[in-house]
Amino acid sequence: MKKMIQLTVVCLGLLMTNGCKENATHFDEYVYAVQLVDNPIKLQEYLKFHEKVWPEVEAGFKAAGYKSIRMYRFKNYVTMIIQVPKGTDLDKIGKTKELHTVRVTEWNAIMATYQKGIPGANEGATWVAMDKMYEFKSDN
Repeated sequence: MKKMIQLTVVCLGLLMTNGCKENATHFDEYVYAVQLVDNPIKLQEYLKFHEKVWPEVEAGFKAAGYKSIRMYRFKNYVTMIIQVPKGTDLDKIGKTKELHTVRVTEWNAIMATYQKGIPGANEGATWVAMDKMYEFKSDN
């Protein structure tokens, strides 16, 4: 109940400051999915890592230009939602030096040991881009 009240307060605050419309007009959003390995111990390790993402990794995201990254999980499937400033080239942002430091590279190598491709994805691919299939918008 407490989280619901907090969420309601945040949403009301965004609506009152026009934050929701600003988000929609100034940022592009991308959605990706990955499947985690079928191993309950590895799953718990992966979740533990994401309880406290290394500061160098988050600093790299920020310096590279990401606005936000959110991840959601159902069993061993993970969805990641990325927001970047409108018009940002994701290929270019992904090649920035801030995302290729020793610590970020180490993080990515560790995370790769927990991930496997989504059925139907290209061989060797882990994260795959999701296609938007529906969107509801309200003017009020």
